[in-house]
Amino acid sequence: MAGKSKGLGKGLNALFGETTEEYELALDGQSSGGNREISLDRIFRDENQPRKMFDVEALEELKNSILIHGVITPIVVNKIEDKYQIIAGERRYRAAVMAGLETIPAIVMDINEKKVREIALIENLQREDLNPVESARGIKELMDRYGLTQEQVAERISKSRSNVANLLRVLTLPTTVIQLVEQDKLTVGHAKALAGINDEQIIIDQANYASTNKISVRELERRVSEIQRPKEKETVPKEISIELRDLVDKMKVTFATKVKAVGNDNKGRIVIDYYTKDDLDRILKLIEIMDSRK
Repeated sequence: MAGKSKGLGKGLNALFGETTEEYELALDGQSSGGNREISLDRIFRDENQPRKMFDVEALEELKNSILIHGVITPIVVNKIEDKYQIIAGERRYRAAVMAGLETIPAIVMDINEKKVREIALIENLQREDLNPVESARGIKELMDRYGLTQEQVAERISKSRSNVANLLRVLTLPTTVIQLVEQDKLTVGHAKALAGINDEQIIIDQANYASTNKISVRELERRVSEIQRPKEKETVPKEISIELRDLVDKMKVTFATKVKAVGNDNKGRIVIDYYTKDDLDRILKLIEIMDSRK
Protein backbone atom coordinates (compact mmCIF):
# COMPACT_ATOMS: atom_id res chain seq x y z
CA MET A 1 0.00 0.00 0.00
CA ALA A 2 1.85 3.02 -1.31
CA GLY A 3 -0.06 5.61 0.70
CA LYS A 4 0.34 4.02 4.14
CA SER A 5 2.61 5.94 6.51
CA LYS A 6 5.49 4.07 8.10
CA GLY A 7 4.60 5.18 11.61
CA LEU A 8 0.95 4.19 11.36
CA GLY A 9 1.75 0.79 9.89
CA LYS A 10 4.14 0.00 12.76
CA GLY A 11 1.60 1.17 15.31
CA LEU A 12 -1.22 -0.89 13.84
CA ASN A 13 1.01 -3.92 13.49
CA ALA A 14 1.86 -3.70 17.18
CA LEU A 15 -1.80 -3.15 18.02
CA PHE A 16 -3.38 -5.92 15.98
CA GLY A 17 -0.46 -8.34 16.08
CA GLU A 18 -1.00 -9.18 12.40
CA THR A 19 1.36 -9.82 9.52
CA THR A 20 2.07 -7.03 7.06
CA GLU A 21 -0.39 -8.39 4.52
CA GLU A 22 -3.10 -8.92 7.13
CA TYR A 23 -2.98 -5.47 8.67
CA GLU A 24 -2.82 -3.85 5.24
CA LEU A 25 -6.15 -5.58 4.55
CA ALA A 26 -7.40 -4.33 7.92
CA LEU A 27 -6.45 -0.81 6.93
CA ASP A 28 -8.57 -1.13 3.80
CA GLY A 29 -11.59 -1.89 5.99
CA GLN A 30 -14.69 -2.13 3.84
CA SER A 31 -12.98 -0.52 0.88
CA SER A 32 -12.15 -3.31 -1.54
CA GLY A 33 -10.85 -0.73 -4.01
CA GLY A 34 -8.10 0.66 -1.76
CA ASN A 35 -8.03 4.38 -1.01
CA ARG A 36 -11.22 6.38 -1.30
CA GLU A 37 -11.80 10.01 -2.15
CA ILE A 38 -14.04 11.35 0.60
CA SER A 39 -15.79 14.70 0.70
CA LEU A 40 -14.21 16.97 3.28
CA ASP A 41 -17.61 18.02 4.59
CA ARG A 42 -18.27 14.43 5.67
CA ILE A 43 -15.10 14.25 7.77
CA PHE A 44 -14.82 15.37 11.39
CA ARG A 45 -11.88 15.48 13.78
CA ASP A 46 -11.42 13.45 16.95
CA GLU A 47 -11.82 15.93 19.80
CA ASN A 48 -9.89 13.61 22.12
CA GLN A 49 -6.76 13.22 20.02
CA PRO A 50 -3.52 14.09 21.86
CA ARG A 51 -2.32 16.81 19.50
CA LYS A 52 -3.94 20.11 20.44
CA MET A 53 -1.56 22.61 18.84
CA PHE A 54 -0.78 22.91 15.13
CA ASP A 55 2.00 25.13 13.84
CA VAL A 56 0.39 27.73 11.59
CA GLU A 57 3.48 28.21 9.43
CA ALA A 58 3.90 24.46 8.92
CA LEU A 59 0.23 24.15 7.93
CA GLU A 60 0.68 26.94 5.41
CA GLU A 61 3.67 25.15 3.88
CA LEU A 62 1.71 21.89 3.68
CA LYS A 63 -1.22 23.72 2.07
CA ASN A 64 1.09 25.13 -0.62
CA SER A 65 2.52 21.66 -1.24
CA ILE A 66 -0.99 20.21 -1.57
CA LEU A 67 -1.93 22.90 -4.09
CA ILE A 68 0.98 21.73 -6.25
CA HIS A 69 1.15 17.98 -5.65
CA GLY A 70 -2.16 17.10 -4.02
CA VAL A 71 -2.50 14.97 -0.87
CA ILE A 72 0.12 12.26 -1.40
CA THR A 73 -0.46 10.25 1.78
CA PRO A 74 -4.10 9.40 2.53
CA ILE A 75 -5.57 10.10 5.93
CA VAL A 76 -7.06 7.26 7.97
CA VAL A 77 -10.69 7.52 9.07
CA ASN A 78 -13.32 5.43 10.82
CA LYS A 79 -16.80 5.22 9.30
CA ILE A 80 -19.53 6.28 11.71
CA GLU A 81 -22.94 6.13 9.99
CA ASP A 82 -22.58 8.46 7.00
CA LYS A 83 -19.64 10.43 8.47
CA TYR A 84 -15.93 9.73 8.88
CA GLN A 85 -13.90 10.40 12.04
CA ILE A 86 -10.20 11.11 11.61
CA ILE A 87 -7.93 8.50 13.17
CA ALA A 88 -4.69 9.75 11.65
CA GLY A 89 -3.87 12.71 9.40
CA GLU A 90 -5.65 15.69 10.93
CA ARG A 91 -2.80 17.97 9.83
CA ARG A 92 -3.27 16.88 6.21
CA TYR A 93 -7.03 17.32 6.59
CA ARG A 94 -6.64 20.88 7.93
CA ALA A 95 -4.21 21.80 5.14
CA ALA A 96 -6.58 20.33 2.52
CA VAL A 97 -9.41 22.51 3.88
CA MET A 98 -7.10 25.54 3.74
CA ALA A 99 -6.23 24.64 0.15
CA GLY A 100 -9.91 24.66 -0.78
CA LEU A 101 -10.09 20.98 -1.77
CA GLU A 102 -13.47 19.28 -1.90
CA THR A 103 -12.25 15.72 -1.32
CA ILE A 104 -9.26 13.98 0.24
CA PRO A 105 -7.85 10.45 -0.22
CA ALA A 106 -8.59 8.29 2.80
CA ILE A 107 -8.20 4.76 4.10
CA VAL A 108 -11.52 3.77 5.67
CA MET A 109 -11.71 1.50 8.69
CA ASP A 110 -14.70 0.09 10.50
CA ILE A 111 -13.69 -0.48 14.12
CA ASN A 112 -15.07 0.27 17.58
CA GLU A 113 -14.43 3.52 19.44
CA LYS A 114 -11.97 2.00 21.88
CA LYS A 115 -9.78 0.68 19.09
CA VAL A 116 -10.02 4.01 17.25
CA ARG A 117 -8.78 5.85 20.32
CA GLU A 118 -5.88 3.49 20.87
CA ILE A 119 -4.78 3.63 17.22
CA ALA A 120 -5.02 7.43 17.17
CA LEU A 121 -2.91 7.69 20.32
CA ILE A 122 -0.24 5.33 19.03
CA GLU A 123 -0.10 6.95 15.59
CA ASN A 124 0.29 10.41 17.07
CA LEU A 125 2.86 9.36 19.66
CA GLN A 126 5.07 7.85 16.97
CA ARG A 127 5.41 11.26 15.36
CA GLU A 128 8.27 13.59 16.20
CA ASP A 129 6.32 16.86 15.95
CA LEU A 130 4.15 16.46 19.04
CA ASN A 131 5.30 18.76 21.81
CA PRO A 132 6.47 16.98 25.00
CA VAL A 133 3.30 17.80 26.94
CA GLU A 134 1.06 16.34 24.23
CA SER A 135 3.23 13.22 24.13
CA ALA A 136 3.19 12.88 27.91
CA ARG A 137 -0.60 13.20 28.08
CA GLY A 138 -1.01 10.69 25.28
CA ILE A 139 1.28 8.20 27.03
CA LYS A 140 -0.54 8.64 30.32
CA GLU A 141 -3.87 8.06 28.62
CA LEU A 142 -2.59 4.85 27.02
CA MET A 143 -1.44 3.65 30.44
CA ASP A 144 -4.59 4.70 32.30
CA ARG A 145 -7.17 3.72 29.70
CA TYR A 146 -5.66 0.43 28.54
CA GLY A 147 -3.65 -0.61 31.59
CA LEU A 148 -0.32 -0.52 29.77
CA THR A 149 3.02 -0.31 31.56
CA GLN A 150 5.75 2.17 30.62
CA GLU A 151 7.64 -0.67 28.94
CA GLN A 152 4.61 -1.67 26.86
CA VAL A 153 3.94 1.92 25.78
CA ALA A 154 7.62 2.38 24.89
CA GLU A 155 7.49 -0.69 22.66
CA ARG A 156 4.31 0.37 20.90
CA ILE A 157 5.44 3.89 20.10
CA SER A 158 9.06 2.93 19.32
CA LYS A 159 10.63 5.00 22.08
CA SER A 160 13.01 4.01 24.87
CA ARG A 161 11.73 3.25 28.36
CA SER A 162 13.76 6.17 29.75
CA ASN A 163 12.27 8.52 27.15
CA VAL A 164 8.75 7.53 28.21
CA ALA A 165 9.63 7.97 31.89
CA ASN A 166 11.11 11.44 31.28
CA LEU A 167 8.04 12.54 29.34
CA LEU A 168 5.74 11.42 32.16
CA ARG A 169 7.79 13.44 34.64
CA VAL A 170 6.72 16.59 32.79
CA LEU A 171 3.15 16.06 34.07
CA THR A 172 4.30 16.07 37.71
CA LEU A 173 5.38 19.72 37.45
CA PRO A 174 3.25 22.77 38.39
CA THR A 175 0.83 23.95 35.69
CA THR A 176 2.79 27.13 34.93
CA VAL A 177 5.94 25.08 34.29
CA ILE A 178 4.05 22.59 32.09
CA GLN A 179 2.92 25.55 30.00
CA LEU A 180 6.54 26.66 29.52
CA VAL A 181 7.38 23.17 28.19
CA GLU A 182 4.28 23.23 25.99
CA GLN A 183 5.37 26.57 24.54
CA ASP A 184 8.88 25.20 23.81
CA LYS A 185 10.42 27.60 26.32
CA LEU A 186 11.76 24.63 28.28
CA THR A 187 12.81 21.18 27.08
CA VAL A 188 12.11 17.73 28.51
CA GLY A 189 15.66 17.84 29.89
CA HIS A 190 14.85 21.02 31.82
CA ALA A 191 11.63 19.43 33.07
CA LYS A 192 13.49 16.32 34.24
CA ALA A 193 15.94 18.46 36.23
CA LEU A 194 13.13 20.48 37.81
CA ALA A 195 11.17 17.36 38.77
CA GLY A 196 13.89 16.53 41.27
CA ILE A 197 12.97 19.55 43.44
CA ASN A 198 10.43 19.04 46.23
CA ASP A 199 9.42 22.68 46.76
CA GLU A 200 6.83 23.83 44.21
CA GLN A 201 7.71 27.52 44.47
CA ILE A 202 11.40 26.78 43.92
CA ILE A 203 10.45 24.73 40.84
CA ILE A 204 8.47 27.66 39.45
CA ASP A 205 11.24 30.17 40.24
CA GLN A 206 13.93 28.02 38.64
CA ALA A 207 11.74 27.30 35.60
CA ASN A 208 11.13 31.01 35.04
CA TYR A 209 14.85 31.72 35.48
CA ALA A 210 15.80 28.99 32.99
CA SER A 211 13.21 30.19 30.49
CA THR A 212 14.03 33.89 30.77
CA ASN A 213 17.80 33.43 30.66
CA LYS A 214 17.73 30.53 28.18
CA ILE A 215 20.17 28.50 30.25
CA SER A 216 21.21 25.00 29.22
CA VAL A 217 19.95 21.80 30.81
CA ARG A 218 23.40 21.23 32.31
CA GLU A 219 23.41 24.68 33.92
CA LEU A 220 19.93 24.08 35.36
CA GLU A 221 21.05 20.70 36.70
CA ARG A 222 23.95 22.45 38.42
CA ARG A 223 21.59 24.98 40.01
CA VAL A 224 19.24 22.22 41.16
CA SER A 225 22.17 20.28 42.61
CA GLU A 226 23.20 23.32 44.65
CA ILE A 227 19.64 23.76 45.92
CA GLN A 228 19.42 20.14 46.99
CA ARG A 229 22.88 19.99 48.56
CA PRO A 230 22.51 19.99 52.36
CA LYS A 231 23.81 23.19 53.89
CA GLU A 232 27.05 22.60 55.70
CA LYS A 233 26.77 23.04 59.43
CA GLU A 234 28.75 25.89 60.83
CA THR A 235 31.90 24.46 62.28
CA VAL A 236 34.41 26.06 64.59
CA PRO A 237 38.02 24.89 64.72
CA LYS A 238 38.56 22.42 67.56
CA GLU A 239 42.07 23.53 68.43
CA ILE A 240 42.30 26.23 71.11
CA SER A 241 45.21 28.37 72.21
CA ILE A 242 47.22 27.85 75.39
CA GLU A 243 45.76 31.03 76.89
CA LEU A 244 42.20 29.86 76.22
CA ARG A 245 42.98 26.45 77.66
CA ASP A 246 44.32 28.10 80.84
CA LEU A 247 41.11 30.15 81.11
CA VAL A 248 39.02 26.98 80.87
CA ASP A 249 41.09 25.28 83.54
CA LYS A 250 40.61 28.24 85.92
CA MET A 251 36.85 28.22 85.30
CA LYS A 252 36.73 24.52 86.09
CA VAL A 253 38.34 25.18 89.45
CA THR A 254 36.20 28.22 90.20
CA PHE A 255 32.85 26.68 89.29
CA ALA A 256 33.81 23.17 90.38
CA THR A 257 32.21 21.64 87.31
CA LYS A 258 32.97 20.66 83.77
CA VAL A 259 33.81 23.57 81.45
CA LYS A 260 34.41 23.23 77.73
CA ALA A 261 35.61 25.71 75.10
CA VAL A 262 35.05 25.23 71.38
CA GLY A 263 36.67 27.70 69.02
CA ASN A 264 39.67 29.97 69.09
CA ASP A 265 40.70 33.37 70.46
CA ASN A 266 38.51 35.14 67.90
CA LYS A 267 35.36 33.03 67.81
CA GLY A 268 33.80 30.17 69.70
CA ARG A 269 31.75 29.34 72.77
CA ILE A 270 32.29 28.27 76.39
CA VAL A 271 29.94 25.69 77.90
CA ILE A 272 29.55 25.35 81.69
CA ASP A 273 27.84 22.13 82.73
CA TYR A 274 25.57 21.72 85.74
CA TYR A 275 23.98 18.48 86.87
CA THR A 276 21.52 19.50 89.58
CA LYS A 277 19.51 22.51 90.65
CA ASP A 278 22.00 23.02 93.46
CA ASP A 279 24.86 23.11 90.94
CA LEU A 280 23.07 25.81 88.98
CA ASP A 281 22.34 27.88 92.11
CA ARG A 282 25.97 27.63 93.19
CA ILE A 283 27.25 28.76 89.79
CA LEU A 284 24.81 31.69 89.75
CA LYS A 285 25.95 32.82 93.24
CA LEU A 286 29.59 32.71 92.16
CA ILE A 287 28.76 34.86 89.13
CA GLU A 288 26.87 37.34 91.35
CA ILE A 289 29.87 37.55 93.70
CA MET A 290 32.24 38.23 90.78
CA ASP A 291 29.82 40.81 89.40
CA SER A 292 29.62 42.63 92.78
CA ARG A 293 33.40 43.05 92.86
CA LYS A 294 33.47 45.10 89.68
